[in-house]
Amino acid sequence: MSWIPFKIGQPKKQIVSKTVERDFEREYDKLQKLEDQTKKLHKDMKKSTEADVAMSKAAVKISGDLLSNPLCEQDQSFLDFMAALDTAMKRMDAFNQEKVNQIQKTVIDPLKKYSSVFPSLNMAVKRREQALQDYKRLQAKVEKYEEKEKTGPIMVKLHQAREELRPVRDDFDAKNKQLLDEMPKFYHSRIDYFQPSFEALIRAQVVYFTEMHKIFSDLTDQIDQAGLTDEQRERENEAKLTELRALSIVADD
Repeated sequence: MSWIPFKIGQPKKQIVSKTVERDFEREYDKLQKLEDQTKKLHKDMKKSTEADVAMSKAAVKISGDLLSNPLCEQDQSFLDFMAALDTAMKRMDAFNQEKVNQIQKTVIDPLKKYSSVFPSLNMAVKRREQALQDYKRLQAKVEKYEEKEKTGPIMVKLHQAREELRPVRDDFDAKNKQLLDEMPKFYHSRIDYFQPSFEALIRAQVVYFTEMHKIFSDLTDQIDQAGLTDEQRERENEAKLTELRALSIVADD
């Protein structure tokens, strides 16, 4: 026969109404989802800005490599095109860094600070749960003495149990009331907290892409002197590739 551990008795009196407990669980569940969403958004925003920085740095490196290509020494027109491209990429990189810095200050840092609040909230919920368990344990103890024969020693123990229960009950009631009052307020505060951040994110993106439009429009004016369409360029490239394939050194055996 296996050993069965002693189970602490539960009070017969309902400590917290089902309605209150349901309300508490609903509000806390909303905050747990908000915590997960905030952490995910913070992580995604960091990955996005890191990718932006990597992209612009790679573009600058490519333009620099093209500019240092020996072909540029032989063709002034090609050199001018590559110099224009290199200048455009460096301008893009500078504006991109400004955008990333702005997003870091106005979005990523506030997300991190907001996430730092949740551990304290979770700890408050744990303290409330511990207070509830203490309340139940002492309430069961009181009920046990209330059910016994009212002898002198039992009445003394009943009085002691009730005195022990009172501050624990008051402590739970205070913790429970505070959380029920403040959890909805905290949840609804997210709008006022995050709205300026998201507005700043939109402004940073608008400024960046407005500048990109100017940069690449200027670049197009500098290198698109022939005014060829994409289809015409594609046909020219295909014609040149055909010429290269006709060379004996690249001909199929």
